[in-house]
Amino acid sequence: MPKGSNVPVPTTALRVELGWRSGPGVPDVDASALLLVSGKVRSDADFVFYNQPAHSSGAVRHEGKRNEGGQVGDALLVDLARVEPVIETVVLAASSDGGSFGRVPGLYIRVLDPGSGTEIARFDSADATVETAFVLGEFYRRQGSWKFRAVGQGYGSGLEGLATDYGITVDEPQGAATPAAPAPQGPATLVQGPPPPVAPPVTMPPVAPPVAPLPPAAPPQPVRLTKVTLTKEAPSVSLSKQGGTSGAMRVNLNWEVRKQFKGWGSKRGRAVAMHADLDLDLCALYELSDGRKGVVQALGNAFGALHQPPFIHLDGDDRTGASASGENLTINLDHKQSFRRVLIFVTIYEGARSFADLHATVTLQPLNGAPIDFSLDECTVPSTVCALALITGNGGDLMVQREARYLIPERGVSPQRTVDYAYGWGMNWTPGRK
Repeated sequence: MPKGSNVPVPTTALRVELGWRSGPGVPDVDASALLLVSGKVRSDADFVFYNQPAHSSGAVRHEGKRNEGGQVGDALLVDLARVEPVIETVVLAASSDGGSFGRVPGLYIRVLDPGSGTEIARFDSADATVETAFVLGEFYRRQGSWKFRAVGQGYGSGLEGLATDYGITVDEPQGAATPAAPAPQGPATLVQGPPPPVAPPVTMPPVAPPVAPLPPAAPPQPVRLTKVTLTKEAPSVSLSKQGGTSGAMRVNLNWEVRKQFKGWGSKRGRAVAMHADLDLDLCALYELSDGRKGVVQALGNAFGALHQPPFIHLDGDDRTGASASGENLTINLDHKQSFRRVLIFVTIYEGARSFADLHATVTLQPLNGAPIDFSLDECTVPSTVCALALITGNGGDLMVQREARYLIPERGVSPQRTVDYAYGWGMNWTPGRK
């Protein structure tokens, strides 16, 4: 689609993908959406992005990133049938982190039917220079139907400038107010002469005490645009200090899809190369405050439970890496007092012999608060299991500690048992399959 053009779209659930090519020096890009009435949001709740991943109406949800062979995408799910009648426009935007869009090759936005995968609309942005935020497209109502318009409007002030332009209140440090200086006083002058006459006292009627004013309403909390990336220099973070005190926290595992050479076979007398899909498993060891221990993983169908112990649930097993959302664990922070410790770890089930030549990312996304990112691209040993993060209870708070420990199982010892030994969980293990 050329810039400014539009196309009708069905009033249904749609998948919006922002895509670009990764590479050295390429900034990270994040998708966001704003639901507008007369060109502005009604409140900060109409802004959907990585720190506020779902709209209260259920109409828009930020799904997350995907890296497939160097082609990166960030996705939004938009259900136009659930957009409130008062909403006129759903703006689809992108912001860059670590550089301008002039350094982001192959930037595009496309609208897909999530069921069939059919592409309904696509706009390729090719004229970016110094912009750090872009409105790439928008859904808008026209005579009772929805259309998609290719916009391509850039901002040099990043996500903060874009959000503020549409009426979002952004959390930023404010300078301390300086008290006004007292008015200058001239030098006192002594006047000679008789004292002035004293007026007789005046009797005043009693005055009713003043009515105490009502306390002012609490101001709305501003939107926080910050992200948290745990590194060797800054290895831990408090969930409560980041606002992650309740609701569901999603732990997402995504990895680059690529084929691993498996061996040689034959087809009609000819030698052919055989490959295996890369299959990584997201897992969690848990120890509850009452002493119960266990594991949540796809192996053995130990998927856990969200609203009863262990309050951790694995939503499924992505066997190929082809799923758009990767693998997801959900931790119920409404029961954070029940957790003594939770160890998030990743194993290679098949398709690779080590993390050393793989690229995978894990994001901890609380319902409220900043996302916490990890990267699995620092491995230099033949490891098939990575202890990623340790979450520990701390007086009603949960601390997230970066581990990034690549462990090498001994011969005949499973990755799960290897993690258990390293962290002293003390569980009994039996062979399992999926």
